[in-house]
Amino acid sequence: MSGVRPGRFAAQIDGSFVVFLIGARINQLWAVHRWSPVTRAMPRMLRELAAQPELGLLHAEFFLSWRTLNVLQYWRSYDQLHNYAHARDRAHLPAWAEFQKRARGNTSVGIYHESYLVPAGSYETIYADMPDFGLGRAGKLVPAVGSMANAAERLRRQNS
Repeated sequence: MSGVRPGRFAAQIDGSFVVFLIGARINQLWAVHRWSPVTRAMPRMLRELAAQPELGLLHAEFFLSWRTLNVLQYWRSYDQLHNYAHARDRAHLPAWAEFQKRARGNTSVGIYHESYLVPAGSYETIYADMPDFGLGRAGKLVPAVGSMANAAERLRRQNS
C-alpha cells in the first residue's frame, strides 16, 4: 500500500486549467514499425515538459486500455498547450511531422486528442484511500471534510 493516502481528499487548483486527453490506438498489432515511433514520441515530449514547467504542463498520467494508449494531461492554459504543440524548437512539432509522413496512406495506428477548458471552480473531485492522482497531483489535495464532504458542496464552495 505504498503511496496510498488514507482517508477522503478533494483536489484544489488555483484558476482555470485545461484537461487534455491524447492517445493512440494500435489498429494493426503486427505493424510494429508503423506504431512504435508514435509510442516512443510521447515520453520524450513529457520529459521535455517536466524539465521546463514554465511551458505549462501541470501533470500527466499514462493509461493503457488493450490497444489504446492514453495520456491524461493537465495544463495551466490552452495558450500554453497550443504554443507547445506549434513550437518549432520543441519535441512535438518534429514528432507530429514524422507521424504525418509515416501515417499517410495506412491505418495501422490511429490517434486522437480532446481538450477541455475548465473555468476556475467548475470541477469537483474525490479521492478515497488512493495514491495522489489526477487533478490532485496537478494542484493540491485537501481533506474532504465539512463543506468538502460531498460533490454538491464541493462545487458550491468552489463557486462562492
